[in-house]
Amino acid sequence: MLRTAESRTTRALVLALVMMGSALFFSPAAVAEDVKAPADFVALASVDPSVIQEIRYATPHNFVGTPVDGYVQPVCILTRPAALALHRVQQKLLRTGYSLKVYDCYRPQRAVDNFVRWAQDLDDQRMKGEFYPDEDKTDLFTDGYIAAQSGHSRGSTMDLTVVRLPAVGTRPYVPGEPLVPCYADRAARFPDNSIDMGTGFDCFDTLANTLDPRITGAPLANRLRLKKAMEAAGFTNLPVEWWHYTLDNEPYPSTYFDFPVTRASLS
Repeated sequence: MLRTAESRTTRALVLALVMMGSALFFSPAAVAEDVKAPADFVALASVDPSVIQEIRYATPHNFVGTPVDGYVQPVCILTRPAALALHRVQQKLLRTGYSLKVYDCYRPQRAVDNFVRWAQDLDDQRMKGEFYPDEDKTDLFTDGYIAAQSGHSRGSTMDLTVVRLPAVGTRPYVPGEPLVPCYADRAARFPDNSIDMGTGFDCFDTLANTLDPRITGAPLANRLRLKKAMEAAGFTNLPVEWWHYTLDNEPYPSTYFDFPVTRASLS
């Protein structure tokens, strides 16, 4: 027991140092703690109500296992330029029988802080079986899955996928249900009405890298379908996450906002 306690203490110290390093890695930037969003932030539904929304961090079906701080309502909020660009992607996809589905959009800094606290709690492994089955929680900082700041907090980054139309419903996650690894075959992992991307959303595994050479066939074609459509509208993919895109000409490249995710935050 003493050895286990010492080991946990050592890991905690290492995590604290890594977190400090993560904070230093990102160049200091303004953090706006406004209760209200700037006037050029909009609800995506006001620009394009046809985009499907499944805001995971407002639910317990995410790697933390509980709704995340700051997600008051399951609503996608973006800067207007990002929302308009996403609308252009959606209009093209709809003509081919597909739709976008967003998992996350603007993310307040308080939510990122929630992720950091969760990563430091080494005893909380409730969602490991699905989201990070092969990843040691002590490595989440050094491997880049958790960081002290997120581009999502700037308002022009989103996590999304593609759904074939007509869209079928996705059953709700039941807390405590048996978990299946996010990289399992599509038929085995948690059901999602997304076309097969090779892994589920927020899969902390290198198989989620957009162009991982082990992803072939239909899953690769599906990732490239999303990538081509998004790049044509002025977005850039984060290569380690097939679902993550940022508007190239984002209006707030160095400001991290902290207003809550709720329609009441919008002007």
